[in-house]
This record gives sequence, structure tokens and C-alpha cells, in this order.
Amino acid sequence: MRFAVEEINNSTTLLPNVTLGYQIFDHCSGTQTFPSSLQFFSQNGSIQARGSYNHHLPKVIGFTGPLSSSESMTLAPLFMMDLIPMVGYGASSSTLSEKQVYPSFIRTVPSNKDQIELIISIINHFGWNWVAFISSEHAYSQDGFQLFYELSQKAGICLAHQVVLSESLDLQAEFENIDMLNIKVIVVFLGELKAMDVIRSAIGHKFRDKVWIAGEAWSMYQPLTKLQGIETIGTIIGVTPRVVALPGFAEFIHRSRSEGHCTSCQSHDAFCNQACAVCFSTNPKDILGESTAYAFSVYSAVYTMALALHTALQCNNSGCNTRRTVYPYTLLREIRRLPLFSLNQMYVSFDENGDPPAYYSVVLWNTTHRPVRITQIGTYDNHPVANLTIDDMKSHWFGDGLVPFSNCSAECHPGHIRQQTGLHECCFLCVECPSNQYANYTADLYSCLPCAEFEWSDAGSTSCQKRSMEYLRYSDAFSVFLLLSASFLMLLCVGVAVLFAMHHSTPVVRSAGGSMCYLMLSCLAAATTSVFFHFGKPSALSCALCDTVFHFFYTTCMSCLFVRSLQIIVIFKMATHLPRAHALWVRYGGQWLLVAGVSLLQLLFCALWATVGSPAPERDTRSFRDQVVLNCLMENYVPVGFSVSLLGAVSFLCFFFAYMGTDLPKNYNEAKAITFCILLLYLSWTLFITAYLLSRSKYVTYVKVVVHLGSLYSMMFTYFIPKCFIIVFQPLKNTPEYFQAAIQSYTQTISRM
Repeated sequence: MRFAVEEINNSTTLLPNVTLGYQIFDHCSGTQTFPSSLQFFSQNGSIQARGSYNHHLPKVIGFTGPLSSSESMTLAPLFMMDLIPMVGYGASSSTLSEKQVYPSFIRTVPSNKDQIELIISIINHFGWNWVAFISSEHAYSQDGFQLFYELSQKAGICLAHQVVLSESLDLQAEFENIDMLNIKVIVVFLGELKAMDVIRSAIGHKFRDKVWIAGEAWSMYQPLTKLQGIETIGTIIGVTPRVVALPGFAEFIHRSRSEGHCTSCQSHDAFCNQACAVCFSTNPKDILGESTAYAFSVYSAVYTMALALHTALQCNNSGCNTRRTVYPYTLLREIRRLPLFSLNQMYVSFDENGDPPAYYSVVLWNTTHRPVRITQIGTYDNHPVANLTIDDMKSHWFGDGLVPFSNCSAECHPGHIRQQTGLHECCFLCVECPSNQYANYTADLYSCLPCAEFEWSDAGSTSCQKRSMEYLRYSDAFSVFLLLSASFLMLLCVGVAVLFAMHHSTPVVRSAGGSMCYLMLSCLAAATTSVFFHFGKPSALSCALCDTVFHFFYTTCMSCLFVRSLQIIVIFKMATHLPRAHALWVRYGGQWLLVAGVSLLQLLFCALWATVGSPAPERDTRSFRDQVVLNCLMENYVPVGFSVSLLGAVSFLCFFFAYMGTDLPKNYNEAKAITFCILLLYLSWTLFITAYLLSRSKYVTYVKVVVHLGSLYSMMFTYFIPKCFIIVFQPLKNTPEYFQAAIQSYTQTISRM
């Protein structure tokens, strides 16, 4: 403090032609604090009530100190009353930031809040969350504990045990509790003398293998480093305000110790000022060997006063306006207005609470050396944003050299969540997340989060994957094959129709059904178009047409085949027995009426299928965890049942009448062809129903397309292709004479029976 005042008084730019005066007094005890402080307010040894505060000018207009928070809070009300600036250089209690209570308190040392935030950052840096906290009943210590309790909960750190020092406290029992709880990290937030008692007790009780985190009050306390056995208690990490070198300070100490006179300091009411530089018998080496943790904060506190006074006195290069009266509140206003300024390459500023930015050093006590060496292993700044930097290579740990484990529970593996056990959040079991859920520690440590509708995950996952969209794509190899097969069948229908048209009057075409063959071929081609509606992403139109088109046209085709079988039976077996019925059948075109009736009925059922059944696109997210199957969903199966039942009835009757004609002339006998066709129909649809019941994949749709094509191809190759073969390759069998011979042979056979 004296060094800073002398430096300012010798400056030609700061407060030119103004000399700062000061008084320094001891505040280490209550008996010294109040008498000395009250002298600041006395006039001729007495303190009188003031009528006006605006123009009250006390003996001093500014005050720096005292060191501790408790003493500052004790003295502060005396200075707050007159708004006398009180610039603290060591009081860090966060309570002093409350401007409604301490309106004129400013400090150059960071508050406890900054210090506790740094301690929590250190704990988080090394991955600890299970700690003990030792405090005392003093205001500084209690403030630190309250801040730690509040901030540690937000940081996920559990306060496993708290110790409050008192006269009756049994530290041995507390140490045993800490060991029983398996706590490895202990935060000691005490003044230097109390910290000395705790560390000495830990050494005496052989309390070993711990990590001690020292608050700034004792992290640089040299007498502690000289304790016998300090190397046995574990690792000591401390936080301290950034140490800043003061050029010329050592020379000032040596000069002040060798000059001056002590005679004026012998009286009880004397102050140890600049004139009494050698009042104490302390040599320069001992002074320079003391901790310099607060040196810069004291230095900057004096400069803060001087810079504000420089502005208040309207100083410039030519001098200051010494005729201007500076009241305490005027000086306070100028301190609050001070811009960011630099001292020895360190920036000083104050926020709205009168607190400076936090510039800390993280230090490690290397107890393997005698005497103990305190080395810097990291730095911490909170301006403009909080930033902790620790060199882990410089961190030497007690014992095996590894970072101690101080957690209630080991951290869960990825894909697991915590299941809390007991009162502390840090004590938990690890539970694996099931499939289609995942663990995200940043979002929720205690719950598995569900995947979105179109996502999936394995058990124990930390994220979800997108499901693949499954449907029959036009570009798939098998899809191309099926589409080409459908196209070929349609061309085949056209080719057969052309061939039949060219030989329309021949017996083979007439026996196959004549004009009805063209209806059958048209229905086969139209039914084939249903295949194309199964490919691509399902839509409302494709879902409505993919099955109804097939069922309608295939039923019409099957009804033609049924009429063909029935008509042959009528001609050969019923014409002679029921001539009247046969005459009516021929006169009114019974075959066409029957086909029309069946077709209209099936059309009605298919219309109900497409409307009442409400087939609609569906995204099936239930059948497969990694796939979303796009298919068509049927809401009402009743119309479907009617349509399928009608097709089944027609196919059964077709089979029945074909079987009745097994003994007819070979040219008119379609029993084998129709039987094989219908058996293929039943077999293929049985295959599809089985696949549908067993699976919901897109390959079931492939099976249905194959069933459709199989049913259509079976009718083509069992009914039409053999007739085309006769027309093209066996023309001798396509003559009236050949057919007449077959009928005569059948008649002779019947007459013998």
C-alpha cells in the first residue's frame, strides 16, 4: 500500500502537484479495529450528529481494506452511512455485492461466487462428484459454503459430507465419516489459521490419500508448507488470485528497511506511516518471502482511489484543480464511472456490483520436495466468458500417480441411464435402454428417450437411426422382371386375339368360345394392369385399384370359362333331356346373361371394396424395428369377403362342370386344362395368404404380384396356348371333318352304353 502511494506521488501524469496522504492502522482484532476507525470520523476527538450529509466532509474521503470479509462487514456500516468509498482488497464474501446494503463498497479481489465457480470447475475437470466441504462459523466461510451448496447442485456435484468447525467438534470422528463414505476430495474453505488447525489434525490422525482443494485464503499460506508430515495427507490443489509482479517493489522494501526513524512511533497513538519505515524488526528477505496473493489487489485498490480522484479534481497535464472540494460521494461516483484500465499488463474494471473480473491461478503443492513447492498448473478467467485451463501434465497425484476416483457411482456406459439409489443424485445403478429407445445424457440422465416414429435403435444405444422406407420400387431387379412379365402377358393376349380373329370361323376358335374368347382375352389383359398399381409409393388410387381391378376382370374371365364348360354340358347332355330349357338358353343368349350377371355382381362388390373397405396407404412402423413398410391398409374386410367368395364360387362351379365333361369328345374336353388352371389359382392364393399371415414385409407384396401373374398365366397357357398351338402347328386338327369324326366317335360310344 505504501509502495503504491509513493509511486503515485512520484508520478507526473497521475495527480500532478497533488500529494496523497494516508494512515495505516492494525485491524487484526476488535480492540484495535473500532478505535482506529472511529478516528476517521472524529473532529477534535469527538463525533457529532450532522445536519446535512450533502456537504459533510470527514477527515478521510476514502478507505481501503480491511483484509477479511468478517471485519469488512463489521466496519462497513460506519462508511456506508456517509457513502465513503470502501475499496476492499481481500474481502470476498458475496454478501458485500448487495448494493442496497453496501452501496459504497468496491473491491479489487474477486468475490466468493467467482472462487466457488472456479472450485466447481476444477472438480468437474477431474470428473469428481462426491466431495466433502469443511467450513467454519465465520461469515467468509459460511458464504462460501452456501454458494457451493447452491452451485454444486446445478453442476451435478453431490455434497456427501459437511463439517462446520466449532470448539466441541471431534475432527477424528469427522475424518472417519469421510473415510466411511469413501470421499476422496475435500474442499477446505477456511481462513489460514483455521486451515492450519485442520491440516495439522489430519496429519496427526494419519488421515491420508485425499485431494484437498484450498480456498484462496490459505492456498499460498507459507507456514502450512513447513508442517512436518504435510506430504502424507495427499494432494493439495489451491486457487489464488492471479499473482502479478510489481516492478520496483523489492527495491522499495530494501530501501524502506534501511531508512527512516522510529522515534515518532513509540507513542501509543502514533500511526506507522511513511516516516516510520523501520518500526518493526522484520528484515526485507522475510517480507519478500511472504505470500504475494493480495499484493496486486492492494496495489490496484490504491490506484482505483487515485484514478477516481484524478477525475474528480479535473486533472490534466498542467495540474489539478486543488481548490475543488471532493466529497466522499463524489469520489464514489467517479470510481463507479472508471473505464477499464491497465496496471502492469492486468486489466481492472468493476461491474454494477462493484466487483472486478476474476483472474485466478490454480496451484499445486508439490509435497515431494522439501520445502514444499507451490507451482501453477492452470489459470481461470471469467471475462468475457468463463475459461479454465489446466495443464494435466503438471498435475502430480499422491500414491500411484493416477487421478483419484471420488464418485459415489462409476459413470454409466453409453446407452445406459441412471437409476438413483438413496438421497444423492450421484449414487445410482446403471440400466440399459431397451430397443427403440436411447440414452442422451445431455437431455436426461435418468430416462431413456423414445425414438421418433420413423427411427429405430438397438438396446443400449445413444442415438436413433432412420428407418428405411420399404416398398416395391420400379428400379429393383425383381420388379423389372415382374413388370416385363406383365407387359409380355398383355402382348400375348393381343397376339392370341389377333390369331383367333384370323381363324375366327375355324372349329378350334368356335369350340373355345367364339366371340367370348375376345372378352376373356380382354379381361386377362385388363387384369394384368393391376400388377402396375403395386409398384411405387402407395397412394389412395393405387390402393383402391391394385386388387379390385384384378378381382373384377379375373372373375369375368373365370365366368366365361365357367359358361364355356356349362355350355358344352348343355349341348351334349342336356339338349336331348331338356330341349325346352336348351331352346331358351340359345334364344336369349344364356351364356352372355350369366357372364353379365356375375360381372355386375362382382363390380358391385369391388365398388364396395374400394369405398366401404376404404383401402388407404399405411406406414407400418410396428412389424419391423428398422423398416417402415409402405402398404395398403383395409379398414373393412366384409366387401373383400363377398368379392373373394364370388370368385371362389365361380371357380368351383367351373371346376365342377369341367369335371362333368371329362367323357366328352377330346376336342371339347377342357377338364384337364381347367382343372390345372383352378388348382394353380387355389395353390397360389394359399401361398399368398400363408405369406401374409407370417410376414408384413414388402416381399409379401411381391408374392401377391406373382400370384396375380401366376393366375393369369395359368389361364393363358392352359386354355389359350394349346389352341394356338393347334391353329399354327396342327392345322389338320382344326377342320370340321376332324371335329365331326370326334363327335361321331363319342355318339357311338354313348350308344353302346
